[in-house]
Amino acid sequence: MKSYTDYLEFSTRKRREYVNITSDIEKALSKSGIEEGLILVSAMHITAGVYVNDAESGLIADIDEWADRLAPKGPDYRHHRTGEDNGDAHLKNLLIGSQVTLPVTAGRIDFGPWQQVYYAEFDGRRRKRVLIKIIGE
Repeated sequence: MKSYTDYLEFSTRKRREYVNITSDIEKALSKSGIEEGLILVSAMHITAGVYVNDAESGLIADIDEWADRLAPKGPDYRHHRTGEDNGDAHLKNLLIGSQVTLPVTAGRIDFGPWQQVYYAEFDGRRRKRVLIKIIGE
């Protein structure tokens, strides 16, 4: 069994932003040389998430509005008593999830129709990292 580790590094311009990272993961898989296995993609921040879904702008807006309805910005979250103002971002991380696992078959990510991988940022405007860990043969 082989393993390969890569990191995506980027800065987000907005507090909330959705970044399609599918091509970056495909590049990491190509560098790994792994033909059969699994890819773990993990947001390395507790105010961000990673998810798999359609790359359609209306759906992305729906996801953003859904997360904001369930964890709105502004209420008096207990977390804000520490001097922070990002309690909603921590809760949105729990809604979206912080990592996904992707199957690798014949050297390619074994996606279903329309599936893409997104990094969801909920407390941005600074440097961010995503871990890509690939294991297999």
